[in-house]
Amino acid sequence: MNAYEQRSNQVIEYMKLHLISLEQDSAEINSKMDSTEDLESDEYKVLDVMDISINGQIIATTHLLSVVADILGIELEEK
Repeated sequence: MNAYEQRSNQVIEYMKLHLISLEQDSAEINSKMDSTEDLESDEYKVLDVMDISINGQIIATTHLLSVVADILGIELEEK
């Protein structure tokens, strides 16, 4: 494996780890939202905004990971 392939694989692996981290953050936020009784509270509203943001980051990271894999000709395994 040459240096270019190694760097390419490092980028892909970093993006995969970043996606896992985002998914874990999302699960944690959703758990907090589920345990919040007052859906009109400031706490819930902040969690809701965080949830929307994290979901957007997950969508963007998934898309970029797919595009990078296509450009590099790397096949990603499905979850």
